[in-house]
Amino acid sequence: MTLNSYIKSNITRLAPVYDTSESRWLIRIILEKLKGWSQTDIMIKGDQDVSAELQFSIDAIIARLLRNEPIQYILGETYWHGLTLKVTPAVLIPRVETSELVDIIVNENKSKDLAVLDMCTGSGCIAIALARTLPFPTVTGVDISEDALHIAGENAALCKVKIHFLKSDVLKPINLPEKSYDIIVSNPPYIALSEMSVMDANVLDYEPHSALFVPDDNPLEFYRAISSSSLRLAKPGGKMYLEINPLFSGQLRDMLKSDGWEDVTIIKDMHGKDRFISAHTAL
Repeated sequence: MTLNSYIKSNITRLAPVYDTSESRWLIRIILEKLKGWSQTDIMIKGDQDVSAELQFSIDAIIARLLRNEPIQYILGETYWHGLTLKVTPAVLIPRVETSELVDIIVNENKSKDLAVLDMCTGSGCIAIALARTLPFPTVTGVDISEDALHIAGENAALCKVKIHFLKSDVLKPINLPEKSYDIIVSNPPYIALSEMSVMDANVLDYEPHSALFVPDDNPLEFYRAISSSSLRLAKPGGKMYLEINPLFSGQLRDMLKSDGWEDVTIIKDMHGKDRFISAHTAL
């Protein structure tokens, strides 16, 4: 079977789960991962026969995709914010919205040698992106999961940045020096359990629930703890940036103001949803 025919047959196989454009993208990145082929290479090789070995490898991946397993977990990596990062089911797959959060922080902070703290670091994506784009920062990442911290450490090494990773539960006081951080950022669990019914199977069946969900009766649980710790850990005038659930943006804004944060600002994402909050401590 030629490569073109094989690609068409797999687009048909994937049709129950993915539309045509997404299927083409999936097959392209599978071929790039397995063979190192670019889009041009795929076009050039279109009339060549596909080896049985390659068909076997791709068929195995297609079978996993049809079970809604994310391609990032299947391949063991994702491309995000210009970085190739290792991902496993121990960590969330970084989203484009989180890339927006990094851009907001970088655009608003031009000083050198800033001290940055990333709470709920997961794969380390935010910490690593900030370490690479801010001018000479010192970056610390905190997470409760040893498996996540292992992945984060591997990613920092792959991206050639120095980050101090610390195991700690952000719901409890974190053992870090007070009044030490210029920037504190977090993308904590923020999806209410009641929202599970409208979520895709590839998220519910494979991504870590501990990094996604919060109780319906306490949706600001992580933000309340992060706010308290950040007020203690931030320098005077230190900034805090949070990725948030649009459903609770107003409640969270009011809570942060009540906690004593200044200039609490809700920021919309590219889709027009309340997705981020920024604030700073008093000078």
